[in-house]
Amino acid sequence: MRFYQGCTDCLISRVEYETRLCTDDPVIVRETVGACRDLLRRISADPVPAPVIASRVHRLAYRMIGDGDPYRSLKRGNNEDATAVCRRVRGDLSSFRDLALASVIGNTLDYGSKAHIVTDNFVEFFRREFAAGLTVDDTGAMEALTSRVVYLADNCGEIVFDALLADHLKKSGSHVTFAIRGAPILNDATMEDAIALGLDRRVDLLTATTDGIAELGLNRDIVPPTLADALDRATLIIAKGMANYESLSDERDLPPVAYLMSVKCGPIGADIGIPVGSRVALLRE
Repeated sequence: MRFYQGCTDCLISRVEYETRLCTDDPVIVRETVGACRDLLRRISADPVPAPVIASRVHRLAYRMIGDGDPYRSLKRGNNEDATAVCRRVRGDLSSFRDLALASVIGNTLDYGSKAHIVTDNFVEFFRREFAAGLTVDDTGAMEALTSRVVYLADNCGEIVFDALLADHLKKSGSHVTFAIRGAPILNDATMEDAIALGLDRRVDLLTATTDGIAELGLNRDIVPPTLADALDRATLIIAKGMANYESLSDERDLPPVAYLMSVKCGPIGADIGIPVGSRVALLRE
């Protein structure tokens, strides 16, 4: 998906949000937001997927505020909260579908967007969303393709639920490779976050970029050779979250892709043809 001009306010609101996580100085906030808005104006029509545009904007914001990981406290809290929820609900999760749905619900832990607000009571929210089920449910077809999985991870918090799904896949005989961010960007999971959860002992862990580049989604121009090889050999790519959808939805030379996400904005809902708030397990072959 290309960048929608209507997404400008949402992206800039995230820049302001992450800037205010680091400083109360109105001058720094104003200058950072202004510079990012100017950059976005210059690059928004570039013929690249939307996450490439957004990543350039966020990298500029991080340089201007002098903080390489503004979301570090939120990420740690996300993982702690999600782990606590997992202890309470994991007994109800037994099938591939159950765990995929749990992972989708975990995808709601996403901060700083005008179009989406994170719930204050995640346990109650989780149980309500789990009872409602998936809006799009291709989990049966997905499960049949899971002999060799590349799992494109997304946010902290939800990665706790992703790990449960990975454990289920491994017990079912799947080979699982996790691809996580090469450097901090938003509240997405990095190698440090994944290792803290013990994922290095459960799956093959790779970064999605070379040289420690902070990049949303999957930018195939800067994918390390090890991940490129894993993608080529995969029987299924599990792509978590909207940025991975935006990165891959126009690609036609990939193995089957399973998109697991909560739809939090109008353009992606319109692209799929479903309303905002939908819980999606969508297979595209």
